[in-house]
Amino acid sequence: MSTQQGFAGIGQSDRTAPTPLLPVSLENVCFGVNGADLLHDVSLTIGPGNRTVIMGPNGAGKSLLLRLMQGLISPTRGKLTWRRDWNSRQGTQGGTPGSATGGMPSGAPPVSIVLQRPVLLRRSVAANLTHALRVLRVPRAERAARLEELLTLGNLQDRRDQPARSLSGGEQQRLATVRALAASPEMLLLDEPTASLDPQATHAIEGLIQSSHERGTKIVMVTHDMGQAKRIADEVVFVSQGRIAEFTPAETFFTQPQSEEARAYLSGQLVI
Repeated sequence: MSTQQGFAGIGQSDRTAPTPLLPVSLENVCFGVNGADLLHDVSLTIGPGNRTVIMGPNGAGKSLLLRLMQGLISPTRGKLTWRRDWNSRQGTQGGTPGSATGGMPSGAPPVSIVLQRPVLLRRSVAANLTHALRVLRVPRAERAARLEELLTLGNLQDRRDQPARSLSGGEQQRLATVRALAASPEMLLLDEPTASLDPQATHAIEGLIQSSHERGTKIVMVTHDMGQAKRIADEVVFVSQGRIAEFTPAETFFTQPQSEEARAYLSGQLVI
């Protein structure tokens, strides 16, 4: 089975066409800890289609943006809304999480996230994926076929019985990525998925990202790798000191950056 064939069948049964999830809008969003704001008045709208890459110096707030969109954290102030309300979070001045799932299986969220250091269960590769399918409430009769699709998608067939935590770094990231894709998410968030990986492992992860994009999944990825950003990005969000300094098409960002912070970053200057 080819990668495209395997991915084509994942998570598509029992799903009616919902209202589109995107765009997602952040309006004057702030996020703080112990009274100190880490994100400041962020206003940003991310639409469907384009592969969105988030860049910026360490500590700028890039990963926080992903966690806000996933719903792992909530804004301290401001509002985050989706075209189809599924888990939108509003600031402490009002609002509660939304709920509508738009005809999706009740166990399948429309947004998945892959962290830089994925958490894998202390069990085999196959058992990690089977657990995800069970949590997603995939019917028992379909799980074996879905498992094979996911193993093929991640090129992990010969690792199926190996303890997941004994895999190489690249293999662990492939496992985490196909586990995230088990739900056929409408949006896939990736937080530096190839950090510290060798070129071969990086190429494999980028292949998964591209195949996911070709199947219609919205990609939003954080990376420090300039070459990778140029290969993947259709548009770039540049974050500096907790603020959106620039949001432009990738070609514009890399050739004619509009903000002083982005120009300094691209020229190799230390941006704090």
